[in-house]
Amino acid sequence: MSAPLDHAVTRFAPSPNGPLHLGHAYAAVVAHDRAIDAGGRFLLRIEDIDGARSRADLAEDFRADLTWLGLAFEEVPAQSTRITAYREAADSLRAMGLLYPCRCTRADVAAAATLQGPDGPIYPGTCLRNPPLGCADPVWRLDVEQASDLAGPLTWHDERRGRQRARPEQLGDVVLWRRDAPASYHLAATVDDAADGVSVVTRGADLFAATHIHRLLQVLLGLPEPRWHHHALLAGPDGRKLAKRRDAPALSDRRRAGEDGCALADRLRRAFFDTGVSLIEDLDMGL
Repeated sequence: MSAPLDHAVTRFAPSPNGPLHLGHAYAAVVAHDRAIDAGGRFLLRIEDIDGARSRADLAEDFRADLTWLGLAFEEVPAQSTRITAYREAADSLRAMGLLYPCRCTRADVAAAATLQGPDGPIYPGTCLRNPPLGCADPVWRLDVEQASDLAGPLTWHDERRGRQRARPEQLGDVVLWRRDAPASYHLAATVDDAADGVSVVTRGADLFAATHIHRLLQVLLGLPEPRWHHHALLAGPDGRKLAKRRDAPALSDRRRAGEDGCALADRLRRAFFDTGVSLIEDLDMGL
């Protein structure tokens, strides 16, 4: 059963590999207000398992940015404290025969793939058909076909788009255990949300397709089913979503310049845009 609508527990889960920008502010406001309007709790979780790119000073900035926006939060343990839980989840899936080692690089996948999914080329199952020999440090992929057969037909509920049929095959055999960091986003976020008691997962519409995989993992690992709320994204003048890698202006710069953060949060609530920023409503949701 899905989580009840009242007393919702939501979370904002940024990675400290770059400063927060206006798109993050919008995501945090959505998550905060969804919880508070339902008499629930708004959590902050720092997703800090991105190796050397994760910076403690940025995590401190994130806390200051949320306070500046007027968003009261409860902080839960960071991902770096949960490696054992991720390993246990991966071991459980491996014991079910649902994970297999893979030596393929992203270039290998791009060259061999014949199908495109919401996140790019779909892995063609190269190492499932021909297991790698002598590969000391493989990634581990989920055998989605076998996992789906085991789990059976699944659905999930998005608060903006209603009941969805889970279609994890559209992402292919995703990586769950990485070479450069312990767990992939798919595995870590699924385990974390269950551990933190998150009942409504709010996040950008660009992660809509990932939910098909996360719903499958919840069933395989015996975790509770939340609801989801995939909100629209903020875009810059070029029409693309705001992103750290494209140097979107930092919230911390606006904060240190003396801007009123609470007023900024209210503008995001009322109009969903700020100077030079627009809202992307119509995305390919990976259906």
